[in-house]
Amino acid sequence: MNLRILFFLILGGLSSLGYSQESKLLTLDRIYNSNEFSQDYQNPISWIENGDAYIILEYNDQNQNELIKYDSKKQTASPLLSATQLTPEGTSDPIYIEDFTMSEDESKILIFTNSSRVWRTNTKGDYWVYDLNTNKLTQIGSEFPESSLMFAKFSVDNQFVAYVMNFNLYMENFSTGEITQLTNDGTGDIINGTFDWAYEEEFGARDGFRWSPNTSYLAYWQLDASNVGSFNMINNTDSIYSKVIPVQYPKVGQDPSSAKIGILKTRSGDTQWVKLEGSTIQNYIPAIQWMNENTLIIQQINRKQNHLKVWVYDLTNNTTRLVYEEKNDSWIDLQYPDVTASHWGDNDLKIIDDGKSFIRLTEDNWRNAYKINIYNGEKTMLSPGAYDVASFGGKSDKLLYYLASPSSSSQRYLYTVDLKGNQKDKRLTPDSFEGINNYNISPNGKYAIHSHSSALSPTTVDFISLPDHKIIKQLITNEKYKEKLNSLAMPEVEFIKVTTDEGIEVDGRMIKPLNFDGSKQYPVIFHVYGEPWGQVATDNFVGLWNIMLAQQGYIVIDIDPRGSPCLKGSEWRKSIYRNIGRKNINDLGKAAAEIVKFPFIDAERVGVWGWSGGGSSTLNLMFRFPEVFKTGVAIAFVANQLTYDNIYQERYMGLPQENKEDFINGSPISHVEGLKGDLLLIHGTADDNVHYQNMELLVNELISKNKQFDMMSYPNRSHGIYEGKNTRRHLYTLITNYFNEKVPVNNLNQ
Repeated sequence: MNLRILFFLILGGLSSLGYSQESKLLTLDRIYNSNEFSQDYQNPISWIENGDAYIILEYNDQNQNELIKYDSKKQTASPLLSATQLTPEGTSDPIYIEDFTMSEDESKILIFTNSSRVWRTNTKGDYWVYDLNTNKLTQIGSEFPESSLMFAKFSVDNQFVAYVMNFNLYMENFSTGEITQLTNDGTGDIINGTFDWAYEEEFGARDGFRWSPNTSYLAYWQLDASNVGSFNMINNTDSIYSKVIPVQYPKVGQDPSSAKIGILKTRSGDTQWVKLEGSTIQNYIPAIQWMNENTLIIQQINRKQNHLKVWVYDLTNNTTRLVYEEKNDSWIDLQYPDVTASHWGDNDLKIIDDGKSFIRLTEDNWRNAYKINIYNGEKTMLSPGAYDVASFGGKSDKLLYYLASPSSSSQRYLYTVDLKGNQKDKRLTPDSFEGINNYNISPNGKYAIHSHSSALSPTTVDFISLPDHKIIKQLITNEKYKEKLNSLAMPEVEFIKVTTDEGIEVDGRMIKPLNFDGSKQYPVIFHVYGEPWGQVATDNFVGLWNIMLAQQGYIVIDIDPRGSPCLKGSEWRKSIYRNIGRKNINDLGKAAAEIVKFPFIDAERVGVWGWSGGGSSTLNLMFRFPEVFKTGVAIAFVANQLTYDNIYQERYMGLPQENKEDFINGSPISHVEGLKGDLLLIHGTADDNVHYQNMELLVNELISKNKQFDMMSYPNRSHGIYEGKNTRRHLYTLITNYFNEKVPVNNLNQ
């Protein structure tokens, strides 16, 4: 059956439901080549006055950006920085604000603009300061090349701005304009005040220095990457001669960069190095933070990432004291991968009790929140202990806010307990917000930006008060987008549980075809991730592409095996240790085997796809469960675990020097002989995360075993495969056409 006939069959089914127009159905062009479906998104806000007010980026009638101040309680607005004030002298256009921060006394605004990309994010750019007292706009580091400054931030006394340029730290005096170079040994091998690729990718670490409260010191990371190997990517398209792009990238089993913490005296420029136990190479330092003007808190975790130490460093006598220690038989997370963990990279401990304690989420049978006394190490459980805390939400003077969902791992809600440790929890999210909820909570804990979505509802954003959770103002309603969705023929979404023949209960999300009839048989497309960094069967918006597939007549199913970060207890998540590519694949394959027994699924038309870790899972499923999965699309996959970065892979798999066979047995490349179905491989050649090397290694192995397959390389595209004109439309057209051909929608007996 060709697609044109299929379209008219579906359209006929829609007519019986009262639908008669082509506009009820989505197409790839409607999704990717028009502005028909455009969601509204909330611009970032900056809390000021401890949360009693905030600043937001808005646009005037000329579509020029401006900063507006809002009173949190009354929601009254007042102009803070107009487009005119943002226009540098001698120019006609205002600065385009990409990010902004306020000085400690809220008299100056630091503006980030004209940015350029460093790996995943745009962290290089230009900085300007607007002084609200003098009404003067000044560029910081104007003598340096365009878009070359990183992580500029005010000193607490507002006299200086410090920043990183070419791997060195600089300090600039507001009053005089004098620039002082604070470090001189930064080269790219020696990295001051920022991080290498692996720290950024796996710890979310980018900004690598901290002002002391009295401005006398800068605490900063220095990484030595001189012994880290470089992986060379090749750009073949921008010139008639290829260009080599080297990336310092520590592969599995290779030593990482060494890391140490320096305390730099801003007046003299001298650095005092903090002495910590253990090797600077075999231990990571993922976070530092000032507790007061003489005390620095340092988090140190060993290379296997199963032994965390929290140190307090005293500047007055140059001594360190161990205040907290945590060990685990598998691994220890610093920030928990979760659909609500929106503060990735913020590894700082949450200080409470006037600096006497900090909060730490840690694993026992469940993930719980604990209060740790900095002086005596006393540990007090704050959360109830009978279910998982998904992620840290925020705090007030008396309350801890956290995200959880005790009864359904597919959803997330805001809970609170007091900071005394009575463990009496209270859910704050109203029942009307069923689905995924996330919160940006003010420093004083009185207000929050609340975002919500569910399977068939796009994101809405409200400004609320806490802890009563009353809506003060609706910020984003997405009414126009909802109207467009309501004009479509929408599928039904069902959350399911399936038990494998080994007794493992797996959660799933099923999107059913239009006009679903349980007496008919439908093709199914499984979407998987399957590793500790992602959960897919969640109650948030399913997206237009999935809706289109359901309109075409597919059942679309997301499933989460053991090892995925579901809220199902520590044993569920940690059981994958040293078993990535085996235990998770076994769960996915066996769960799918049970699902395709459903009477309304055609077991001969079963597809599977995934991206990154999901691409790896797709390959393993195609190779090891060929009797279940007939067609697979694997995108940006790790074919051989020994090619990936050491921080991620060693965290979950151990060191290959000790258990190399686990890496080999879990890698898709070890199982290609099992391929029987149709397989499409997709990879970007400029993927600095999962190197294109994985594509070529796998292709060679498939060739050696005489396995036929299809492949698509996207030149100079990174892990997200989005750069360049028309890329996303082309990519999803490729995937859709492949499933349409190999997993056709036919035999519906319509």
